[in-house]
Amino acid sequence: MSQKQYLKVVEREIQKINQKIDLKIIRGEDYKREARDHKIMIRRMKYLKRGNPIKSFFRKISPSLSFSF
Repeated sequence: MSQKQYLKVVEREIQKINQKIDLKIIRGEDYKREARDHKIMIRRMKYLKRGNPIKSFFRKISPSLSFSF
């Protein structure tokens, strides 16, 4: 499974969890477990979207390293 496919799966799971949370809020039920699962899935998505920290570091500093004489 590619990273893009996995991100789509995680996004779908987040949507499902959000729907469960919304229904429980409407019913006045406790939704601690779903909130915890939602938090974990969001962290997972952020980690996957962040990518390789070394590559992103060099992308940020590469414009400042270019010299024109």
